Amino acid sequence: MSKNTVKTRRSGVLLPVSSIPSPYGIGTFGKEAKKFIDFLNKAGQSYWQILPLGPTSYGDSPYQSFSTFAGNPYFIDIDTLIERGFLKKEDLKSFDFGKDPSCVDYEKLYKGRFKLLEKAYNNSGLSSKSTNGADPSYVKKFAAFIKKNAWWLDDYALFMTIKNLHNGQGFNKWPDNERLRDAKTLDKYMDKYDDQINFYRFLQFEFAIQWADIKNYAHESGVEIIGDIPIYVAYDSADTWANPELFQFDKDNVPLGVAGCPPDSFSATGQLWGNPLYNWPYHKKTGYKWWMKRISHCFELYDVVRIDHFRGFDEYYSIPYGDPTAEFGHWEKGPGYDLFKAMKDNFGDSLRVIAEDLGFLTPSVLKLVQRTGFPGMKVLQFAFDSREESDYLPHNYPHNCIVYTGTHDNETTRGWFETCNSKDRAFAKRYLDIHTRKDIAWIFIRSAMSSVADTCIIPMQDYLNLDDSARINTPSVLGGNWQWRMDSKSCTKELAERMYDMTKLYGRI
Repeated sequence: MSKNTVKTRRSGVLLPVSSIPSPYGIGTFGKEAKKFIDFLNKAGQSYWQILPLGPTSYGDSPYQSFSTFAGNPYFIDIDTLIERGFLKKEDLKSFDFGKDPSCVDYEKLYKGRFKLLEKAYNNSGLSSKSTNGADPSYVKKFAAFIKKNAWWLDDYALFMTIKNLHNGQGFNKWPDNERLRDAKTLDKYMDKYDDQINFYRFLQFEFAIQWADIKNYAHESGVEIIGDIPIYVAYDSADTWANPELFQFDKDNVPLGVAGCPPDSFSATGQLWGNPLYNWPYHKKTGYKWWMKRISHCFELYDVVRIDHFRGFDEYYSIPYGDPTAEFGHWEKGPGYDLFKAMKDNFGDSLRVIAEDLGFLTPSVLKLVQRTGFPGMKVLQFAFDSREESDYLPHNYPHNCIVYTGTHDNETTRGWFETCNSKDRAFAKRYLDIHTRKDIAWIFIRSAMSSVADTCIIPMQDYLNLDDSARINTPSVLGGNWQWRMDSKSCTKELAERMYDMTKLYGRI
């Protein structure tokens, strides 16, 4: 998916791991994930696109994570732990995973999942509380994992341990000796809380083993993984706590400015994301060393990486820290092509990247996307603004782009069609020759599939023609997001055949 790759028409499905069916309250790296990969294979799909895999924090968003390098412990499969002998089926009886299979209950997960995982850790042989010996080969692999990942894992495990001591409080509210990383204090904690710290290492080890198994299974099935790298990290994260020099912080590690978007027609006060901004001159001085580690880590997890909020590398919006809205921010220059030159110098031109170039794009952003050679994104729902000719209309696409009917931030296509204004709907009906509302999402899918875009990605909700009750995220709305789960009976043989026929028809097999 860069200018130097062979051009082939392919397609895939967007479905977060959290949305996979499972009896444990959230999608996991278990047999249901493999069933979904089997379904993609039968449907002729080449890609499974997911959302960031990091541990979720504020608002349950995968774009606000406690670490940009860690994996989400919720995705660790319980059945796999039972097969390993770390848990027994009777251990599950005292845990409530939520009663609604269509919705993730994050509160129940937070209160119950870690207790269950602690029990698995205590039975693994790695804990000081273990009564049984650990499998020698498991111990050897664990030690190798710790050694390889110590550069981020030690800080993350200590960060989470201290956070638990403060009942989940953000690190900005910790005592100064912890918040500002007093060396004697941290050494004391590493010794005193060794077992708790090792528990978080165990979680990351299990996450890595299980995800590698899923990724290998996908490759054996002819399916590649498209992952996501958020441009920013969360303020309350091991990344900022352990590496304050990377960010625009004052001497007390308090942000000078935070990220967001200015006011526009969608939001009169703009979007206040609250993520700390990067100290780009420092990154440049180091040859973007931290970013190279981050990108390298992403390509260990995924085959293709979608870089979120690509505009922020050209210019980013800076909002004074503490402001209640995004109204009084200003634009500052980002690293531009210099970062991507470093990336190509380090990794060559073989890395496959998607530039999330949605929203208002200035000439300099367009120039940056073109210079990198990365394909941009085209979202069909954005095409039908009756007031103007749109770059998102299929007849305007270049080959080097990724077309979506919608993304995780959009309404479902059926939901959009049912709620958009009458002029935009009339335009869509004329353009797509719509005469019925039956299977409306499939009409949009056909348009995306038939376009010249090299790659076509369709959210699973659109293949299922679901309404907005299946929406993943509503930007700038706190609560009720990231919860949708697919019904376990959705991936039928008939649906796979219908998807395969359309995929073959438009030359994407």
